[in-house]
Amino acid sequence: MRIKQISVKGLFGIFEHIIPLNLDERITIIHGPNGFGKTAILRLLNGFFNSRYSELRALAFRSFRVEFDDSSVIEIIKNSENDKKKYNDIGFYFYQPNLEKLSFYPKQIQIRSDIDFPISILDDVIPGLERIGPRKWLYLTEETLSLEEVIERFENLLPANFFKLQESQEEPKWLENLKSNIHIRLIESQRLLNFVPKRSSRINRPTPSMLSTVSAYSDELAKLMQDKFKEYGTISQSLDRTFPVRVVKQQPSSDLTDEQLGIQLNNLEEMRSHLIEVGLLDKDEDTEFQIQPQDIDESTKNALSVYVEDVEKKLSVFAEVADKIELLRTIINNKFAYSYKEISFSKDKGFVFSTHYKSPLSNTKTLLPTDLSSGEQHELVLLYELLFKVEPNSLVLIDEPELSLHVGWQIQFLKDLQEIIKLTDLDVLMATHSPDIIQDRWDLTVELKGLEK
Repeated sequence: MRIKQISVKGLFGIFEHIIPLNLDERITIIHGPNGFGKTAILRLLNGFFNSRYSELRALAFRSFRVEFDDSSVIEIIKNSENDKKKYNDIGFYFYQPNLEKLSFYPKQIQIRSDIDFPISILDDVIPGLERIGPRKWLYLTEETLSLEEVIERFENLLPANFFKLQESQEEPKWLENLKSNIHIRLIESQRLLNFVPKRSSRINRPTPSMLSTVSAYSDELAKLMQDKFKEYGTISQSLDRTFPVRVVKQQPSSDLTDEQLGIQLNNLEEMRSHLIEVGLLDKDEDTEFQIQPQDIDESTKNALSVYVEDVEKKLSVFAEVADKIELLRTIINNKFAYSYKEISFSKDKGFVFSTHYKSPLSNTKTLLPTDLSSGEQHELVLLYELLFKVEPNSLVLIDEPELSLHVGWQIQFLKDLQEIIKLTDLDVLMATHSPDIIQDRWDLTVELKGLEK
């Protein structure tokens, strides 16, 4: 199930936009003047499919409609200020061919009046939040949030007894099923800061602190690589334990020629060398598959055929993550070469940055993630998100991919994105101001226009 078209009416009380998605090319680019609602459209999609209903309430629109490739439609309608049913300020309506319309009205969160929890400490509990009024906060995305919107968006960071719903908020099964079929991930324009858990001394629960996203993702990748190596070790132990029995029971490999076996062994050695190169395996000279044809007799061939199957199973654990690391490494090093930098990877550190430039001011060749420029961090974070943070068959929303990027990098962005889509099976909807991002692919674009004069 994929989104075929989105449309909005009364956006900011002014605009009406229709955006058909390019399902074949899998990339759709929306562009237009500032203030026409590019970011707002991404936030509406993200707000609905990820149940962040405060996003829907914060934005001014009359109706938002999403059409799917199976001819079903979800429509979100905001009631007017004069509507007598104002307590149902938002309604979800689901239409399917030849079936009855379904509806749901999400309830707003209410703050408990008897709670002993000073709202003044919300700034400490929720990083990126700055209080600008008695019940108003400015978030790092430059959004102004009411107290209710803060609670609804960040309820997972707050004590459970701090708020209550007007009534039961259980969503109907049809809505759960719809959201389970459509995966949306928003990559926001503010992407260089990340939240990581730490213990708070003011309330007895984990609270996040700010960390550079590059540092956070470096730690995350190291953990992923370590987990894959543990999985590799578990499979290896299992196969090695039963190897002698399986060799004895193996039928003679009369159909397998010495040349074919040699090719298989060479392929395994190339695969192992590649995994060492991207940091997933440690170098071990004793495991090289250097066997000469004259050393292979019939009994050796049977043992080696079992051995080849085992090694293929072991190394297959790394296949997906190795392909992603290799593509990330290729794209980043092509870009970073201009500033004499290089990225590599290790199970201990995740990202490893180094410089090839010899400076009389420093002999240091290793760089910290925060030593990268703003543009380099933006590029790395965006690519990492696309490769490692998104489920297959998702629709990824990218807000202003050109931020802090050199024109040359912007020109290359669509080609890089197409390579990522081939590997990860994604659809992309992006909002941009940059003609350098678009290049000659205006066929992928939808222009947001104002009212006809």
